[in-house]
Parts: sequence; structure tokens; C-alpha cells
Amino acid sequence: MVYKLSGKLVMPCLALAIVLALVGFYVGFFVAPVDATQGNSYRILYIHVASAWMAMLLYVVMAIYCALGLITNNQTWAMIAAALAPTGALMAFLALWTGSLWGRPTWGTYWVWDARLTSALILFFFYLGFLALQNAIPDWRRADKACAVIGIVGVINVPIVYFSVQWWNTLHQGASITSSGSSIHPSMLAALLIMVFAFWSYAFGATFARLRSIILEREKDQEWAEKLVLKGGL
Repeated sequence: MVYKLSGKLVMPCLALAIVLALVGFYVGFFVAPVDATQGNSYRILYIHVASAWMAMLLYVVMAIYCALGLITNNQTWAMIAAALAPTGALMAFLALWTGSLWGRPTWGTYWVWDARLTSALILFFFYLGFLALQNAIPDWRRADKACAVIGIVGVINVPIVYFSVQWWNTLHQGASITSSGSSIHPSMLAALLIMVFAFWSYAFGATFARLRSIILEREKDQEWAEKLVLKGGL
């Protein structure tokens, strides 16, 4: 059962996320050197980059599950998509917030309406639209179909976010990690990758926890759910 499997995976994923985050912060703040041009202000990028990558990845995964839900009419896929959305929205918000904090000492401003920042903001709005529809429509079957439309349409924006610095002349710097290698110090790269895996593990744990809540809410009239509630085995 998806409910039981999710319950077994929540704590290991969250525990791993905490361990990786602590290691990532240590390497990023105490091992990685000071950047030659940005000084210590660049260290917030360990959170910014990791959250930005996760925001894009989670939206793509959410859109895939939305499509599967529409094609198969299986509520499991729709529930997984609904469980992914809050964490994706959190990641998108963190990316925007930390990017603004980094932009102030680097660019001299918290915000500019360039292609990367604007498309990232639109991605955040797609997440909010998904969540708003999910909570505004009482019938979860209708809500799933309406949210699936937003999920599938919004995925078009993800490559725009990712490739915006290549397609347009933007203030946002280009990628430091490409298929041909990395232009940053090895310890900086190590800290960034550790933080990415920490965010990834957190996303898994939070999604599994949210999925359990959604399943229990939708199946509350089923015998197994009533027994579970009575036993206090949530």
C-alpha cells in the first residue's frame, strides 16, 4: 500500500536531509574558500542554486504525474502530483528569496525584471495557482483535472527558466557547471552537490508525508482508514 510505504520512507529521508545539510553547510562555510570577486556573499548560493534546481525538477515531475493522472484516470498519480506541489512552491520561493539577498551586494539591487528572474517568478505563480485550485474546488476529482491542466501547461516555463541566460542577454550570471565541467573550486562544487542532495532528500520526505495526509483525507470513509484513526497509527 502506498500509504504504508510512504510512512516507512518519511523519517529516513528527512534524517538524511538533516545530515547532508549539516555537512553541506560545514563544507560551504568553513572549507570552501572566499570567492575572489564576490567575497563571502556567494555562500548563500549553496541554498539558492539547490532550491532553484529542485523547484524546476519538482515541477517537471509534478507535470508528469499530472499527465499520468489524466491519461489513466488513476487518482494515485494525481495525489502524488498534489503532494509535490507544496514542496515545489517552497523551493521556488527559497530560490527567489535567496537570489534577491545575493543580488543586493552583487548587482546593487534586490530585483531586476530580466528573463531568468521573471520566468522563475512565473514558475512560482504556477505552483501557487496549482495549490489555489487544489484547495478551491471541493470535489477532489474535478480539482485533480483542473490542477493537471495547470501542471502540464506550466511545464513549458521550466526550460525557459533554465535556458533564459543562454537565450537572452540577462543580468543573471551563466551556469558555472556544464556538461564540459565546472568552473568553480572543487570544495565549492562539493558543498553545492551535497546541498542539492540534502534538498532532494528533504523533498522526498516532505512529499511522502504530504502524500500520506492526502491519502488519509480522501480515504477517510474507508474501513482501513477508520481503523487506523481509531488505533492512532497515523
